[in-house]
Amino acid sequence: MGIWLFSTGNQSLVQPLMYIAYAVFLLTVLFVVIFVLKGLFSGNIKNTLITVGAFLAVVVVAYLISNGVETPMKDGEMLSASGSKWVGTGLYTFYFLAIIAIGTMIVTGAKKIFK
Repeated sequence: MGIWLFSTGNQSLVQPLMYIAYAVFLLTVLFVVIFVLKGLFSGNIKNTLITVGAFLAVVVVAYLISNGVETPMKDGEMLSASGSKWVGTGLYTFYFLAIIAIGTMIVTGAKKIFK
């Protein structure tokens, strides 16, 4: 039933909904930024900067170990070597953070068991 909204003749129905979605997204991002800055300045900024620095270190390590190769995409265009390197960086960053999170859960669970 909803597929009729996306046919070529009914673009006038979709466009206002897109503008509403953009406005809601903008408001959400605005509120997130406001509350993050409020929490940042009312809390311990040293720990926040250490955490941000650790995250950036993970991203840098992921960037250094990823390689970039020009890759043909399904639509016939080419993904540049730089774009490929950034995709690899994102994947490695995800893997590292997942391993760190799982390791942290295992260590804290083991500490609770042995207490």
